[in-house]
Amino acid sequence: MGAQRTRGGSDRVDAVDADDVPLPASSRGIARLAAIGGSAWARLKHHPVARLGPGLITGVADDDPSGIATYSQAGAQFGTSLLWTMPLAFPLMAAVQSMCGRIGRVTGRGLAANIRAAFPPVVLQGVVALLLIANTLNIGADVAAMGEVGELVTGFDRHAMAIIFVTSTLLLQIFVPYHRYVFFLKWLTLSLLAYAGVLFTVHVPWPEVLRNTVWPEFQLTADAAAVVVGVFGTTISPYLFFWQASEEVEDMLAQGKTGLVSDPAVAPQELRRIQWDTWSGMFYSDITAYFIILATAVTLHAAGITNIETAAQAAGALRPLAGEFAFGLFATGIVGVGLIGVPVLAGSSAYALAEAMGWNEGLEQKAGDARAFYGVIAVSVIAGLLIQFSSISPMKALFWSAVINGIVAVPLMVVIILLASRRSVMGAYVSGRSTIVLGWIATFVMGLAAILMFVLR
Repeated sequence: MGAQRTRGGSDRVDAVDADDVPLPASSRGIARLAAIGGSAWARLKHHPVARLGPGLITGVADDDPSGIATYSQAGAQFGTSLLWTMPLAFPLMAAVQSMCGRIGRVTGRGLAANIRAAFPPVVLQGVVALLLIANTLNIGADVAAMGEVGELVTGFDRHAMAIIFVTSTLLLQIFVPYHRYVFFLKWLTLSLLAYAGVLFTVHVPWPEVLRNTVWPEFQLTADAAAVVVGVFGTTISPYLFFWQASEEVEDMLAQGKTGLVSDPAVAPQELRRIQWDTWSGMFYSDITAYFIILATAVTLHAAGITNIETAAQAAGALRPLAGEFAFGLFATGIVGVGLIGVPVLAGSSAYALAEAMGWNEGLEQKAGDARAFYGVIAVSVIAGLLIQFSSISPMKALFWSAVINGIVAVPLMVVIILLASRRSVMGAYVSGRSTIVLGWIATFVMGLAAILMFVLR
């Protein structure tokens, strides 16, 4: 209220209510924008994607630039005849990853810490040493692909772009707390939708696609077997095992909770969440890989381009065949998943070594409180970057990474299955029989793939 005239004609000033004072137009505009921004932020925080967890991020990290190169080669070289590999891989990868997530959440410890407690030291030492080497080589191949795509899109030097990408991921991972950092990682997972978008820009022979997905016309030649081995080796990778188990622990600690063995009241709800999160995350990863194979099959293979060595080469080859829009989508996907894949690779190395050595660890920790943990992340990423400036070919780095992962994966999967089925480790929350059976099938498939990898070289 403001000043009012009395009956005698004098002015009386009442108390002024701040809500009654009109704001200037500029202030009202700012307030309105702030309200809109706050509402949008609240919607994002409560969006279903924001409630998904380690399974989603792990699944997207599986489709890193190196994986994109492998799937692109499968589509370019063999057309649609290898689409069947993705439906076969899906339940196997989901079963193994769900066991890893379950181990982390039930015990409240990462995979390396559980191996350390349950097996002889030599088992963990050998696995972690090989994992560090394979992850560093894989980071080198991923960073090279991101730099090449950056050069294709912006025209800037690929090495400069690689440095920019590496510096960005490293600073975010070290200086931004996990509960904030992981929120943006989840939204980066949407970059995988770019590969579905590519299919809307080209002609797809759907009857042939469906036939080769369910009942393929496939001849097992040495070249075809090598690509199939590469596809399964890319889809089921050791670094993903360590990452998902440790991220379950990170989420648990961020919420102030403990392992399910000591907090059984929330067990049913948490185990359902892990199943949903992991299987949906792996499906997202698997269907994206399917789309990548399909997109390159109906474009590159149809045009007679049958040799793809890097993800950037696949993106560049799409440009004259499917247009700038398809090229842009493919390139966006490579950078987006690279910004997830590189931190996951480096983070899994850090978790594995820190848990093996008993160091303080975790992305929620401040850099000064977990120096060794963050040191491993920094060294892994910088070493991967330096590969770009060495005589080592990124494709050679990717090959040797695949070889080492093939050596590590099978015994590590055996260890995971044993941990997930031991009541001395998991208490009443051992993995179900169907999951264990799928885990053993996955182990057999990976063992066969590892043998073929060496026989076919």
